[in-house]
Amino acid sequence: MSAVSDSPVPDRARQARLAVAALFFTNGALFANVIPRYPQIKAELGLSNAAYGTVLAGFPLGALVGGLFAAALIGRFRSSRVAALGIVLLAAAILGIGFAPTAALLAVVLLMGGAVDALVDVAQNAHGLRVQRLYGRSIVNSFHGVWSIGSVTGGLMGAAAAGLQVPLVAHLSVAAAIFAAVALVAYRFLLPGPEDAERVPATVADPNASAVIEPPVPAARGWRRWAGRVPRAAVAALAVLGVLAACGALVEDAGSSWAAVYLSGDLGADAITAGLGFVALSVAMTVGRLTGDRAVDRFGTAAVVRAGGVLVAAGMGLALAWPTVGTTLAGFALAGLGVATLVPAAMHAADELPGLPAGAGLTVVSWLLRVGFLLSPPVVGIIADAAGLRAGLLTVVVAGLGMLGLGGWLVPRRSRR
Repeated sequence: MSAVSDSPVPDRARQARLAVAALFFTNGALFANVIPRYPQIKAELGLSNAAYGTVLAGFPLGALVGGLFAAALIGRFRSSRVAALGIVLLAAAILGIGFAPTAALLAVVLLMGGAVDALVDVAQNAHGLRVQRLYGRSIVNSFHGVWSIGSVTGGLMGAAAAGLQVPLVAHLSVAAAIFAAVALVAYRFLLPGPEDAERVPATVADPNASAVIEPPVPAARGWRRWAGRVPRAAVAALAVLGVLAACGALVEDAGSSWAAVYLSGDLGADAITAGLGFVALSVAMTVGRLTGDRAVDRFGTAAVVRAGGVLVAAGMGLALAWPTVGTTLAGFALAGLGVATLVPAAMHAADELPGLPAGAGLTVVSWLLRVGFLLSPPVVGIIADAAGLRAGLLTVVVAGLGMLGLGGWLVPRRSRR
C-alpha cells in the first residue's frame, strides 16, 4: 500500500471483511482436518515414504491445472461466487478422501480437491484485496492469519478424532457439513459488482517507472492481447515472486505432509502428539499473520520476510541438529512464525505490478506457489527413502535461506533503484 488512509471505513467493507475472513477460515479448516489422519492413511494403504509423497502430490498437481482457469472464472463469475461455491465443492472432495480404498483413488480425489482449492485460493485472495482497497491500508495478512486459525482448528479437530479413533468417514462428514454451511452464509455479505470496482483508475504514465500503468484488462477477454506486451521487468518480478512463494510452500508442506509422520515414526510420538507438529506450525503462523500487517507497515515487507527467513532456517536447523519431540515442535513453530507473511506479501506484490490485467499477477504467483506444493512431497519423500526423513526436512532450511536471499525483491522497483 502506498499510503495509510484515515477516512472512515464503509459498513459494507466491514461486512465484506468478516465474510472474506470466514472464507479463509473454512478453507484453512477443511484440509487441516485430514492432516493428523495421514499416518493412519499411510499405514492402512501400506505406502513407502516415496509412494506416500507421490500420492500427496496429487493435490498440488490438481491445483496447478485448476489454477490455470482461475482468472477466467473470476472474470466471468466474480471472485465472490468462485470462492464461496468453490469451498462447498472442496468440502465434498475432502469427504471423498475418507472413501478412497486405494492409493490410486486417493490420488485422484486429491487431484480434484487440489483443482478446486486453487480456484478458491485465488478467488478469496482477489476478493480480500478488493476489501483492502476500500480500507486503504494493509489487511491482507489478517485474512491469512484467519486462514491459519482455521488451519489450527481443523488440525485440532483431526488430532482429537485420531486420538479418539473416530472413523475417518464420520469425522470428515461432520467437518465438510459445518464448513460448507459457513461458506454459504458468508457469500451473502461479499462485495457486489465487477472485480475492478475499488481500483483507482490509472491512465497516465508514471515518469519514474519503465512501463505505462494502464487500466486493468478483464482477464477472461484481454489475456491474449496483453500477453504480447508484458513489460520484461514484470516477467522477471513474477518469476522471483513465484520462487519466494514456492519457498513458502516448502515450509508449509513440511508441516502438513511430514510433521506427523516424522514425529510418530522417527521420534516415536503418539497419535495426538504427532498431530501437534502441524498445529505448532499453524499456531505460530497465525500469530505472525495477525501481527504481520503492523510489522509490514512499520518495517517494510522485505525486512519482515528476510527476518522470517532467518527464523525458518535457524529454527528448523536447530531442531534437526538436536532431534527430540520438544525441539521438533519448537522448530516447526519457529518455521511457521518466520514464513507467516511470505505468501501474502508475494501475492500482494504480484497484484500491484504495473502493466498486468486484473488478477493476472496474482494468478501467476498462485500458480507458481502450487508448483512448490507439487514438488515438495515427492522430493522430501525421495530424500527420506534415501537418507532418512530428517535429511528430507533440510529442504525447510533451504527455503528459509531462499527467503533471506530473495526478500529484497518485495521492495517496489522504484525503491530498489
